[in-house]
Order: sequence, then structure tokens, then C-alpha cells
Amino acid sequence: MVMRNAGRPLYLREIIHLSHLRPEERDKARAIVAGLVREGKLVLLKGNRYGISDLMKLVTGRLSVHPDGFGFVQPETGKGDDVFIPARGLKSAVHGDRVVARVEKTSEKGIEGSILRVLERGSDRVVGTFRQGKGVSTVLPEDNRLLYEIIVPGRHKMNARNGQVVLAEIERFPSEGRNPEGRVVEVLGDPDDMGVQTNIVIHKHGLPHIFPPDVIAQAEALPRAVIQEDIQGRKDIRELPLVTIDGEQARDFDDAVFVKKTRSGFVLTVAIADVSHYVTDNSPIDQTGIERGTSVYFPNAVLPMLPETLSNHLCSLIPKEDRLAVVVNISFDRDANVRRTGFFKAVIKSHCRFTYREVRCILANKDRDLIAKNRKHVKHLKWMAELAEALSARRRQRGSIDFDLPEPEMILGIRGNLEEIVRRERSIAHRIIEEFMIAANEAVALFLTRRGIPALYRVHELPALDKVKELVGFARILGMNIKVPEEISPKWCQRVLQEASGKPCEYIINTVLLRTMRQAVYSSQDIGHFGLASPTYLHFTSPIRRYPDLIVHRILKANIKRTRKRPVYNGEQLETLGQHCSVRERGAMEAEREMFDRLKVRFMADKIGEVYEGIISGVISFGFFVELKDMFISGAVRLVDIVDDYYVLDQDKQRLVGQRTHRIFRLGQMVKVRVKAVNIARMQINFEIV
Repeated sequence: MVMRNAGRPLYLREIIHLSHLRPEERDKARAIVAGLVREGKLVLLKGNRYGISDLMKLVTGRLSVHPDGFGFVQPETGKGDDVFIPARGLKSAVHGDRVVARVEKTSEKGIEGSILRVLERGSDRVVGTFRQGKGVSTVLPEDNRLLYEIIVPGRHKMNARNGQVVLAEIERFPSEGRNPEGRVVEVLGDPDDMGVQTNIVIHKHGLPHIFPPDVIAQAEALPRAVIQEDIQGRKDIRELPLVTIDGEQARDFDDAVFVKKTRSGFVLTVAIADVSHYVTDNSPIDQTGIERGTSVYFPNAVLPMLPETLSNHLCSLIPKEDRLAVVVNISFDRDANVRRTGFFKAVIKSHCRFTYREVRCILANKDRDLIAKNRKHVKHLKWMAELAEALSARRRQRGSIDFDLPEPEMILGIRGNLEEIVRRERSIAHRIIEEFMIAANEAVALFLTRRGIPALYRVHELPALDKVKELVGFARILGMNIKVPEEISPKWCQRVLQEASGKPCEYIINTVLLRTMRQAVYSSQDIGHFGLASPTYLHFTSPIRRYPDLIVHRILKANIKRTRKRPVYNGEQLETLGQHCSVRERGAMEAEREMFDRLKVRFMADKIGEVYEGIISGVISFGFFVELKDMFISGAVRLVDIVDDYYVLDQDKQRLVGQRTHRIFRLGQMVKVRVKAVNIARMQINFEIV
């Protein structure tokens, strides 16, 4: 208030004087001013005066740098447009830094400015390729948004060899005209090794991957099996023939299911590992769980959220082993409408571990050997399939969006190398688990919502209108007759997918509609889940690998008997945790996607000259992108490699048109391409038209 009333930048002594502070309060005032500078609300100007950021057209936020040399600052207030920073305006700031930018001009193209001050460095550790020099060596960062090389004096190279991947620590950040200096702190190894590629992604994305000693000690101190003391006060359902259904490679089983068919419908039992019994609030394991937020899955490795003692043993529903669980019981009528729900703590025993393939072979293929081997479970599996189909039909009826996009599965060789990329199977077995987990999540969400109990919800907002208009434009280009809806709803999106079903444009429409959607996040505000057409939804079924589920377990357990008056978490705590977990989830997804991209490029490196069929997934001024059919690999066809004509971009119709031949390359068109070049360093694949 003092600074706003003054109407001009002030010296620190002026701030103290105008605030009428006593001598003993001045140190505290200096600390407050320093804190406001760190937050970006005040900025220290030349001449040691302090100014108010928003009055001086200053924006505080994270700097994102493009490989071509320019950048953007996204306001951390969440309000206002990003500030474009040309290369000359970056000064000593680098990608990931928290900065103050000065707005210098505003035009139709947007806001442009320059970096005034770096408030906080994004990271002081960089993974990159070591280049041996005579006296001084360098590290070339893997992240092409870091536009520098790190100078490494000979005494700090840690015996790294030319071409190896290393982790370097920056000791002096770049100033204008000078490269940063640093030291090698870890040699990761040969870049052609798949394990090294995984480590590159881990370090590049700053993923926690080593459990601290106190976490390991706490995990090791836990019992190796369920003890009698832990069973007290729990319902004993060890005789109930619960089973787990997971992938072939799964090692942590956090859900077991059972279905009983009745005269009036079905009773579904979903038992989820009671992780919160062992992971107490604010314990070392809990703190590392919060920090990680989620497990991260790579083709050749997993970064678990919790130590393996818990995730693969004590909290994994291993067949024939007693385990603690939180159970959801749901009674349905024959049309899968919910009639009753119940929740309780239990001790359970999984009676069988099924894989998705085995369940498919029993239910769809009628495999005699598997049926004979699992005779006592076959009837229950059939009931599961019946209920899953009814649940799926009910979700479709309310408008739930089911994208028919194939998912890739990587087949690794004995040495860990990528041998093949295949279409991931999605059978009745997958649908059983998907439907049952959604049903359990909705049941818990509804229970907490109706009682006004603060909880952490999984929310998904409806798409932005401008994105929907873009989608409609794309669809019209592809020959679909759809209009912008008066009201954006899940049922409208569902109708778009139905309209595209079976047509050549089906894949593109599914992809573009998916991109139109906002990303689901965690929040204390229960605003529903657009994609599932669910008015209230949360995550409860995977507490081994998602921290939000662990939070919900604590809340549910504390309120099962409806005796608790004080919330386990208040709204402010839940919102903070939700934002953190959402950020961690996005980071994990980006890391997993980058690992996949790295493997795809290496997989294609020896495919030069091979011909594939693909679909044009994007059209731009210099060419178009092609996604290979059933291989999930995308590459670019550049106009300089199409020599039969001069091509002009028709932006409105998303196509390239030959001026002489009138040959057309349009969005959604099937084409045959030959692999022309692969740039592993830049993760780029170039095709040419056959």
C-alpha cells in the first residue's frame, strides 16, 4: 500500500520511513521486501530502487525457449497472454528459468518483451553429450531448448570419454556472450544403450528416482506379511473368490474383483490394497510419495511412487496371500443402475492371478485348456463380462466418450532393444477392469459428495469453444457434415465419433477430438468429468501408483462409520495437493512420451529405404506429417523432396495443391512413403512420397 500510494519506485530506506516502522521492525521489513522480489511482485531496478511489477508492465513467470532461439514467458498468475521474447531479449536467461520480463510492445501478433531479471534458475544440472577437447571439453545438452554448451575444464571431466552421455552441474550460469561453466558429476554411458536412454529422460525431466535412506529404512522395518494385529476390526472376506486381472508384465496388483449374479441384477465387489494402513501421513514414505506424485512407466523400467517392499509385496494383492484392503460393494439392477453401495475395511485373499490374454481366451476364444484349469472361476468371469457390457452401455447412453484410438505396445528383445511396435490389445478383459474401476471411483465420489466431505476430485472441464470450432472446421474439410453445437456436451462429441466410425477419416477425427479436450486434473472443486459424462468423479483404485488415490483412501476410511467431524484435509490443503499431483502427472506423461519417441527414432534408424502406408496427420507450409499405419510412428514429408511440381498451401482446406499437376495432399489422405532419413540427435524422421 505504501509503494502504491507513493506512485513511484522507492529506495528501501524510503519504504521503511513511509511505513513508520520502529527500529526493531526494520529487519523484518527488509526480509519482506526481499521475499516480494523473489516472488516477482517487486523488482529491484538500477539505482537500488524497488518498483511494483504490475505497474511497470512487468510479467513474472517461467521461460520456455524454442530450439530456434526465441522464447515465451507464461504469467504465473494464470492471467494474460504469454509474452514473446525474441532471441536478443533472452539475455542470460535459459529455458526453465523463473524470470521477470518487461513488456515492450503490444500488437495484433501479441505481446513482445525482454527478460529483465532471472529470479530463479530452472535447474543447475544438465544431461548431455561429452565432447573431448585438448584443454577444455564441453557438454552439449540433450534438451535442444538449452541454447548453449557447458564448458568443462580438464580437472572436472570425471574421466568421461568422447561421445558418452554425462550429467553436468553448472557452477557459473551463462552471461551475455559467455557460455556456462560446470563439472561432470556422473557418467551415464553409451547413448546407444537403452538403459542410458532411460536415464537421460529421468535426469532431463528431473524425476526422483532414488529413495532416501530414511524411506528405505522405514520400508524395511515393515512386516513381511499381514500380522494378526492388523486384522482386528476388519471384515474377513478371505473366502470370497476375488481375482486380479492385469497385463502379462504387471508386478503390482492393487485391485481384485468379484461379481455375483442375482435374481435382480449383479453385486460387484472391488477390493483395493489398503496402502494408507502402512503409509501414514507425513512419514518419510509419505513425503517421498507426495514428491513423486505418481509412478512413471518406461518400456524397460519403472520408477515406483512407493518402495518395492510396499508396491510389489505388502500392498500387492498376490494370489494366496492375506492382504489388507478397502472394499467397495455395489449392487446393480440388470441394466447396471446402482441400487446400493457399501464400503468397509477388510482382510482378503486373491484366489487367482489372471492376465488379460487368459481372460480373453476363456471368454472370447473358449480355450478348453484354460477353461478346464480355471473351472471354478469361469462362471464368475462370464458374470463379469455381462456386468461390464451393461455398464458400458449405460455410460454410452449418458454420453461418455470412448475414443477408438489404437495404443502402441513395445516388444523388447533379450538385450532390452526395441524389436517391434504392435497395436496394444483391448479386449473384453480390459473392458471388465476399466468399467469396474470407473464404477468404484464414481461410488466413492458420490458417497463423499453427498455428505459434504472435502475430497480430491478428478475433474475434466468441457472443451473451449474455439477448439470445438477448429474441430468442426477439420471435420468439414474431411467431408463430414457437422456443425458447432449450441451447447458443448459429451453426447455431441460421441455423435461426432459415431459419424466418423468406419470412414477413412476415423483415425484423424478421433485424434483431433482428443486434442480438443482439456487435460483432466485433480481439484478440491467437484465440477464433474466431461469425458466420462460423470457429474462427480475421483481416483480411488490405484493407491500404489497414484498419490491422489492414497489421499482419497484416508478420507474414505475416516468417514466410513460417519463419526468423524473434522475433515482429514481442508479445502486449501486439497487444492495445493491437487495442483502438485497434476503437475507431477503431466511431467510423468511427458517423460514417458519422450522415451517412446527416442525408441521410435532408433527403431527406424536401420529402416532407410523401406516403404510403409500411412495417413497425413498434419499439413504445414513446408510439407506434411505422416503417421504410419499400425506403427504409431510419425515423420515429415518435406516439399523439397517432392520434385514433380511446385506446391502451395491451402490453409482453409488443410491441403497442399500442385500448381501444374493439381496433385493434392490433404489432411486424412492415405499415402505410401519411403523412409528417407533419420536424425537420432534431433529425434526427427523424414519420409518421401513413393
